[in-house]
Amino acid sequence: MPTVMITGSNRGIGLQLARQYAHYGWTVIATCRNTISPGPIATIEGDVRVYGLDVADFHAVERLAEDLADTKIDLLINNAGVYGDRNTGHRNIDIADWEKSFRVNTMAPLMVASAFLGHVSRDGGGMIATVSSVLASIAESSPNSASYAYRTSKAAVNMAMHVFAEEVRPENVAVILLHPGWVQTDMGGPSAAIDAQTSAEGIRKVLDGAGMAESGRLFAYDGREIPW
Repeated sequence: MPTVMITGSNRGIGLQLARQYAHYGWTVIATCRNTISPGPIATIEGDVRVYGLDVADFHAVERLAEDLADTKIDLLINNAGVYGDRNTGHRNIDIADWEKSFRVNTMAPLMVASAFLGHVSRDGGGMIATVSSVLASIAESSPNSASYAYRTSKAAVNMAMHVFAEEVRPENVAVILLHPGWVQTDMGGPSAAIDAQTSAEGIRKVLDGAGMAESGRLFAYDGREIPW
């Protein structure tokens, strides 16, 4: 059966993705920062293997890649992310939070993708997906919420993955960017439009239908392409 690796899989969209892929018979490599108290991920039925990983620790990323050196990964989902500056305007920017946002939301997905590229490209290629946001789209997002750190870090990861997509195209690895929707999670809040199950179902459908022709592009969970 195919193998999927999901970062930040202990809650929210990552947890739902892990649950759904496991349900459909995939081997799930689920990462979270705290393996002592991983939460519901530890109770999912199926072949779910939980590993500790702080994606902002790039040495830890390399170590896990080495530990899994013999593992073929068909799909890698960069899901881990932070949204620390919600609705913060320019006069109240926390520089440390902005730096953290870029490390987790922009740099980490590329570092994870790079470290595990060999696992994904093995045996004919595979796919790397990264959770972004419509709030990063200059073309579509409304400036009704400042959130400089979140928006800029997600816009930057779009460009990073767009460049990465072209670099790894000869290795037959598709690189897909995803807007998961406004989701009822700790990040999205209880008033969000959809639940995590709906988002995860849509993401799986998008990825099932994506290939090299869609590489480097941003898609919403409902399949709509988003200009960024």
